[in-house]
Amino acid sequence: MRASRLINILTTLQAKGLVTAEALADENDVSVRTIYRDIDALSLSGIPVYSERGSDGGYRLLDGYRVRLNGLTPAEAEAMFLSGIPGAAADLGLGSLMAGAQKKLTAALPEDLRESARRMQEKFHLDAPAWLAEGEQPVYLQAIADAVWNSKRIRMRYRSWKAEKNREAEPLGIVMKGGAWYLAARVDGTVRTYRISRVLDLIVTEERFDWPKDFDLAAYWTENTRRLELELYPNSAVIRLSAWGLKELEHMAPPYVRANLELLGEPDEYGWQTVRLPVAHERMAVSEMLKLGTEAEVLDPPELRLAMRRAVEALMVRYAEPTALTR
Repeated sequence: MRASRLINILTTLQAKGLVTAEALADENDVSVRTIYRDIDALSLSGIPVYSERGSDGGYRLLDGYRVRLNGLTPAEAEAMFLSGIPGAAADLGLGSLMAGAQKKLTAALPEDLRESARRMQEKFHLDAPAWLAEGEQPVYLQAIADAVWNSKRIRMRYRSWKAEKNREAEPLGIVMKGGAWYLAARVDGTVRTYRISRVLDLIVTEERFDWPKDFDLAAYWTENTRRLELELYPNSAVIRLSAWGLKELEHMAPPYVRANLELLGEPDEYGWQTVRLPVAHERMAVSEMLKLGTEAEVLDPPELRLAMRRAVEALMVRYAEPTALTR
């Protein structure tokens, strides 16, 4: 336990530079007094770690000192080779760099760990896009990634759902979800999300901006996703589903809908199950319900049931007469 903690302290200091004893204690789930003892042990073993006093003080390694660690466990070595998605790296223009880094890491590993890493690559493959869907390869992805990395302002012409807009933005981070690439960018002081495939024109300027130190991309994306789900599915409906319809719904519904689906009672004598689930605004909700065909019936709210009836009546009129191709 202590050996693992000492290694973690070393790698943290090497990665972050100046780190407080409190931060090291939180990361290692020990007391600050234990960190003091660990730092003393590292110093006694010849590691050039020293302290900086003051309100902004902490511990750091001597400039230029690098830790060479071969203390990876087999599980850690395997995880290293599972962490990268080759397709995403290639889209960002980093495919050759990832391959080179993995080759160097493989060469540095002991023989037994090298075999563990090889098995991981043989047995697991990450395919990010959704099933039966292709991942996007936006024209400006690599240019935007470079702007994010170098904190350069961009000017873009963007096609939203409603119209084309010109935006001057500070690109803060890139996220891939379901095979699609998204940009988190600050516009007029507010962080917003843009789908990169909808960027029609792009200029990466030479103007640099200060990256906000309090911005957490992962936290922003989690909150943004939750907010978007609530916006897309603000209503709820009660529907009856055949056994087949319930299976189809579980297959086609997005995770948010599946997670908030509520079974109401037991299936009836015909095997139909009544459920309550989140639904989108009326037009989208009708479209989603029609995908279930005759395997579903909307019970509530009355407005959605009426909208379904109108949609079905329109379909009956449309298909009442044969077309010129089928006469």
